[in-house]
Amino acid sequence: MPETVPLADALEAIEIYRPPELALGTKVRARVAVRNDGTFPGRRMGEVLLERGEIGYVNRVGTFLQRYYIYSVDFFRLGCVVGMRAHELEVVSDEFGRAVQPEGTPS
Repeated sequence: MPETVPLADALEAIEIYRPPELALGTKVRARVAVRNDGTFPGRRMGEVLLERGEIGYVNRVGTFLQRYYIYSVDFFRLGCVVGMRAHELEVVSDEFGRAVQPEGTPS
């Protein structure tokens, strides 16, 4: 008999039931290196697209499998835009410890 998952745990696993963690324009740092999984055009599969620590800005928020948020991040220094999950990113703070976000976005 298959193991049942408590409803609270099942709902928690579906990210889109709550608001996105990152706003458009938020400055972020990659927590992980990212390799091409075959979905990035013009680059070899397995090629490193960006190294851990690269800085970028969230420019779009989409979903995957009607379950997860995917943050489109513009790594402008590298000239590439990569889709990433929230746990792969960390918000960059200013010298006062505030998240760097565009004007008009609540901090």
